[in-house]
Amino acid sequence: MKQTLNRTVCTVLAAAGLAAALSACAPLVVGGAVMGTMMAVDRRTAGTQVEDEGIELRSANRLSESLGDRAHVNVTSFNRQVLLTGEVPTAQDRQRVEQIVMGVENVRSVVNDLAIMPSSSLSQRSNDTFITGKVRASLVDAKDITANAFKVVTERNIVYLMGRVTQREAQRATEIARGVSGVSKVVRVFEMITEEELRNIAPAPVVQDAPPASVPPRN
Repeated sequence: MKQTLNRTVCTVLAAAGLAAALSACAPLVVGGAVMGTMMAVDRRTAGTQVEDEGIELRSANRLSESLGDRAHVNVTSFNRQVLLTGEVPTAQDRQRVEQIVMGVENVRSVVNDLAIMPSSSLSQRSNDTFITGKVRASLVDAKDITANAFKVVTERNIVYLMGRVTQREAQRATEIARGVSGVSKVVRVFEMITEEELRNIAPAPVVQDAPPASVPPRN
């Protein structure tokens, strides 16, 4: 029952994100859609999270000015590493997109996985959003990893996983994503950390003060 509930909630969230995306009808998509809204237990500093949001917005604006509606480009930034997915019409456009994003303030590296082909259809993007929701739900259901340590992006049934994770977490998340129906391939765009580093950045447990002992009323 708990697993079914988790998947239902995530599917609803995915549908809401899809509705917003389709209503905007924008050729450029910023960030990881629904996944970008889940910020709890993030292994980036608060300042880096703000920088990543700024990178995505500035990149989208500059790409829109340069390419207009000729391309469909997803810009996803995690810890100032930018993943480019989507479709562009020519090899020159692919290179141009990377150059533009590399020139954005605070960007430290770019992973360019843009395909040279016509832009994907709305039905394909709808399916990608649904796959993202299913992968996210599967990560939440797994009890041996922290789901919010991962950012999930899907493009033409290819799932991209981002995050600051250990080798153990990377392998486990990859196995989970590969097991989701509809996923054709899993691409890992991780920043690897050691188990010791994970222990150092993991949030400390919240310890609540014990309630004061009740004092019996005086006669």
